Amino acid sequence: MDFRLARLTQWAEQVLHAPVMVTPVSGDASFRRYFRLARHDAPALIAMDAPPDKEDCRPFVALARHWHAQGIHVPALIAKDLSQGFLILDDFGDDLYLPRLQQAAPDDVLTLYRHALTMLLRIQTCDEPPDYSLPVYDEALLWREMELFRDWLTGQKLALTLTAQEHELLNETWQFLIHHALAQPSVTVHRDYHSRNLMITPDTLPGVLDFQDAVCGPLTYDLVSLLRDCYITWPDELVNTLLEEFWQATADKNLHTASLTEFTRWFDLMGIQRHLKAAGIFARLSIRDGKHGYLADIPSTVNYIVRISQRYPELAAFSQWLSTRFLPALSQLGESHSNESSTTSTATV
Repeated sequence: MDFRLARLTQWAEQVLHAPVMVTPVSGDASFRRYFRLARHDAPALIAMDAPPDKEDCRPFVALARHWHAQGIHVPALIAKDLSQGFLILDDFGDDLYLPRLQQAAPDDVLTLYRHALTMLLRIQTCDEPPDYSLPVYDEALLWREMELFRDWLTGQKLALTLTAQEHELLNETWQFLIHHALAQPSVTVHRDYHSRNLMITPDTLPGVLDFQDAVCGPLTYDLVSLLRDCYITWPDELVNTLLEEFWQATADKNLHTASLTEFTRWFDLMGIQRHLKAAGIFARLSIRDGKHGYLADIPSTVNYIVRISQRYPELAAFSQWLSTRFLPALSQLGESHSNESSTTSTATV
């Protein structure tokens, strides 16, 4: 029996003063679960189950309240019980950006992304909640994220034993990427701003989900998450058009004084850092949580790292290592898991 679900249902009915029909909405890359609460003659709501010994709901609550008040389209907070790890939120429905983008005509794709970038600019210019200080995206956090690639994917999933020289190469690469990430202006960063966390809503601008891990960090991080999405790939022409538009929009807001060339370099190198993190998380989800469907997203994620690292002479040795040592092992992983389930949730990285 699912005791937490039973407790959540009982609590929701007490709070809403009405019986509810509870159905699962999606899985998650964390321990959080989401359920739709259907009520008679009333709009549906979303319930979050976040076990307090594994998840801290306080950042979500603080950000949801503050961002909603600042015009960022996050779900309104209806009720909370932090001691049990239960929240009730507005229901944005099921119309995610990802399937809409996959079916959209080119002009509609541009429109959807421009709306998403307008919302992103609101996030970047939003101040901190009065009752919550955003963590800083510092050197230690950036390093830990890239270590997911070395540990969970390279070491555990691919079973590659690295030499001391190879470890040093990765260390130097991590330091190079961290240096350039920290050189960027700092803004409010969502950290998972991409097509599986954006919703089509009756309003022009998208609904925003999964924002509880927001930090203060590099200007281009969320832009990379959106335009170099791990779940959908676009031609460079489209990405560059949107990149240039956002470069101009952020300059107009006095968020930076960088040239387009420097801004693009920030974007590229930030993308490598994020994709190293994402590939490592996909491997961890398979090994630790038995969620093997994410393995299918690793090749496109790593291909981005390979392709962009080839553009920068400082990453030539790393790029060569990826091509000669890493990719052959990754190709064998794809063969060994060809029969694994390809089902994934709408979880994020």
